[in-house]
Amino acid sequence: MNLPNKLTILRVILIPIFVVFLLAADSFGPWSVYVALVIFIIASLTDLLDGKIARKYNLVTNFGKFMDPLADKLLVVSALVCYIELDRIPAWIVLIIIAREFIISGFRLVAAESGVVIAAGYWGKLKTVVQMITIIFMMPNFGGTVVFWIEQILIYLSLALTIISLVDYLMKNKTVLTSGGKI
Repeated sequence: MNLPNKLTILRVILIPIFVVFLLAADSFGPWSVYVALVIFIIASLTDLLDGKIARKYNLVTNFGKFMDPLADKLLVVSALVCYIELDRIPAWIVLIIIAREFIISGFRLVAAESGVVIAAGYWGKLKTVVQMITIIFMMPNFGGTVVFWIEQILIYLSLALTIISLVDYLMKNKTVLTSGGKI
């Protein structure tokens, strides 16, 4: 197994540890949120690194093509679901974000049946980066009016980019559904 795939697996392994620390302030104390923050940042950085290393050294694998976006989705969705539990984000926003991921994954499965791999586009990458920045910014929960409004702007920017990236993806790949399985 190559280094990019090991980094992807590390990201997946870090997710439940991240969730435990994010939700365990009652058990571990308030410092657990900062441990969760560090874990999330490390996991997010592995996302950046694994792709760069894979492309630079020609280490792109089918495992990586499948697991890397899945690991990203698991990381982001885990954090957002925790924020619902912590009453930091409305559930309807998280549901839209999760629905987008299911739709895109479904499209990718249909395309894969025809032997086509659909790479992530610009809007999808931007969406992921903004979502990760939003999650990181919200984690310490500093409070205050200014911080609250920055969080709200980031949440709704993440939502807007989720919708924009979905529409962009559907428009660019509509032949996946209209070609009758032949692309």
